[in-house]
Amino acid sequence: MGMYNLNDHLKLPDVECLALCDVDDNILRERAEELNKTTGKTPALYKDYRKLLEDKNIDVVIIGTPDHWHCLMAVDAMAAGKDVYVEKPLANSIAECEIMLNAARKYNRVVQVGQQQRSGQHWQDIVAFVQSGKLGTIRKVKTWAYFDYGKANPKVEDSPVPAGVDYNMWLGPSPKRPFNKNRFHGSWRFFWEQGGGLTTDWGVHLLDIPLLAMGVSAPKSVSSHGGIYAYTNNALETSDTQSVIYDFGHFLLEWDHVSGLTKGPYGRNYGVAFIGNNGTLVVNREGWEVIAETEGEKTKMDPISLQPADPKNHEKHVKNFIDCVKTRSRPICDIEFGRNSAVLAHMGNIAYRTGNKLIWNAEAKNFGNDSAANALIKPSYREPWKFPVI
Repeated sequence: MGMYNLNDHLKLPDVECLALCDVDDNILRERAEELNKTTGKTPALYKDYRKLLEDKNIDVVIIGTPDHWHCLMAVDAMAAGKDVYVEKPLANSIAECEIMLNAARKYNRVVQVGQQQRSGQHWQDIVAFVQSGKLGTIRKVKTWAYFDYGKANPKVEDSPVPAGVDYNMWLGPSPKRPFNKNRFHGSWRFFWEQGGGLTTDWGVHLLDIPLLAMGVSAPKSVSSHGGIYAYTNNALETSDTQSVIYDFGHFLLEWDHVSGLTKGPYGRNYGVAFIGNNGTLVVNREGWEVIAETEGEKTKMDPISLQPADPKNHEKHVKNFIDCVKTRSRPICDIEFGRNSAVLAHMGNIAYRTGNKLIWNAEAKNFGNDSAANALIKPSYREPWKFPVI
């Protein structure tokens, strides 16, 4: 997503790319060549992001790294006076999300989280429809992702680090591990030290919409079940099959993923369904519709046929960020919203990993006396990296 994000930024007339940073010389060279062809300019190239942050001419950084790097890079960037566009999920742990929010407020930085659905008109339309009350009482909201890529790849042996890759820097604050291509480009997300599987990859996008539409942030309790049921020989630690139930007191929010399959509820491989007494609104990036409930021979509301999606939501999201950089306003997916959806996804994974029903203490920011769950709130950083203190 790093280059995808950059290209949409460069569509704006007053944005210029001054530098690129990557731990892989091969990727760095390829991206620099792409930029030279499209812009006629060659950016400065770095393998250590801290050197890039020393450039006073840089106003904004885009963080499109594996999840375990989001926190350190973002906090360092904000401390250096940069505004930040950071990919979702906001971070790879609950504690990192909280410290990033604290940093944004301390340094008065504009932070846009890459949950671009918030900028899409059809997503905004369904939020307004849900809040209109036309669906009646909403007791359950379903979110789901049935994606083939979630099954990860077959296991392979460890191998030498590829030429041009600073693998120690890639690992960063995460534990020292031998190089394995299944823990590297893309497929890192199926290992807990770098990612959280489908729950944090797609979950933050889809869980974010119910939080927005229902006007909530943290659940009263979280429970989860699942496992690696289908792909026991593949390279993954995260689940290939998982369900999470978030109880908000007046409605249930459900997350459901099944890796390796593509036929999900309501004929969609991913989506959100607001289930009301009068009807169910179903939405994804292709559009939305309302399925009316019936009582006897009568429908409780008028059904709505499929309404088209907004294909420009990502471009709008980027423009909103740059506009806010200029005005110093908070963007449409401010870091607090990114924190809320990422924490929700991490809660689901912690409930899955511990097998416990979790009760969140919002004031203490922990799971009460659940020591197993509390141990997964904050990662231990590998030396010489230090967990940020704000």
